[in-house]
Amino acid sequence: MTLFVTGGAGFIGSEFVRQTVPHHRVINFDKLTYAGNLDNLAPVAQHPNYSLAIGDVCDARAVADALPENCDAIVHFAAESHVDRSILSAEEFVRTNVLGTQTMLDVARHRKAKRFLHISTDEVGGDMPPDGWFREDDPLRPSSPYAASKAAAEHFVRAAAHTFGMDVLVTRTSNNYGPYQFPEKLLPLAISNAIEDRPIPVYGDGLQVRDWIHVADNCRALATVLDHGQPGGTYHIGGGHPMANIDVLKLLLKILGKPESLLTSVTDRLGHDRRYAVDFRKTTAELGWRPEISFEHGLRATVDWYREHAEWVRRCRSGEYRAYYERMYAEREATARRI
Repeated sequence: MTLFVTGGAGFIGSEFVRQTVPHHRVINFDKLTYAGNLDNLAPVAQHPNYSLAIGDVCDARAVADALPENCDAIVHFAAESHVDRSILSAEEFVRTNVLGTQTMLDVARHRKAKRFLHISTDEVGGDMPPDGWFREDDPLRPSSPYAASKAAAEHFVRAAAHTFGMDVLVTRTSNNYGPYQFPEKLLPLAISNAIEDRPIPVYGDGLQVRDWIHVADNCRALATVLDHGQPGGTYHIGGGHPMANIDVLKLLLKILGKPESLLTSVTDRLGHDRRYAVDFRKTTAELGWRPEISFEHGLRATVDWYREHAEWVRRCRSGEYRAYYERMYAEREATARRI
């Protein structure tokens, strides 16, 4: 098959690409923002099934130029995803997550793409009561600007199915963790800080509950949904073992042999939801998928990866990995001006 993957240089997108390239042709369409890192794709960069097209999902012409006619499937990861950034300014989240998704749907329809898999998030369900679980047919109650933009994108995806008969799928995934995650997110930030004996910020009392899934498990689920999901279907993907953030961080420190005194309380996030957890029994019953990596085993493997890839972390933190992209953009603009 030929798959057109948006945001394939990001954390989850790059895992999906690395898993998929040995079996299918993959076109990675990525704007290469701060969270898009081609270092993440070094293991497959020279594979004959892999190609890179640089562009913005809001740019219909760029998408159309890169997307082959009758492509087997579009897998739409590209999104702004950091909640704190959305609280500071929602504009880019609305642009990329909503307008970008609608642009992708329009081009997909005109280019006759056969399937469209939209990657959403458990956060569209909003805050849940203690012991609550978010089901596929529950109403959407997003709390943050980020979650609101992803909920809006879902509505546009379903509207495309209803209005134009497009074969669409939506997945909602709980918190991902694993290798190549940008160091602004909770676990890679905590791992990197703990290794260097630096304070680990904890929002408020740290009792916010999240369900964790290893990124490799998530991407195996996405491939299963893509292959076997029912047209128009929504599928939840989770780990099944929600934990309070403070307990996750204490387990992490235990693995690293570091003191809990590194945990440092900071002012809580505005509107911080207390619990997210997806019920993924439908995905298991219909498609036979279930997570394979236990959280403690996956966390230990993730810690080992970050220990062994200190140079990757350094390049992310310094922004050094972006120098190549900036030169490339400058050369492209200079060429465009000459033309």
